[in-house]
Amino acid sequence: MKKNILTKREKQVFEMLIINKTTKEIAESLNISEKTVRNHISNAMQKLGVKGRASAVVELLRLGEISL
Repeated sequence: MKKNILTKREKQVFEMLIINKTTKEIAESLNISEKTVRNHISNAMQKLGVKGRASAVVELLRLGEISL
């Protein structure tokens, strides 16, 4: 799997998820709809081949896509 698998926006969403932001807070912060936030999360999970947000976060950390 190559680096930079996520779009800039998908990465932003996950960076906010790991600091415990809700979907609503992420949407407000990025000035997008909650549905768009969920779409970014779903797209990222599909790219990573994982089920669930937690698994996606673990995989992104492992790949060095995001950091704590």
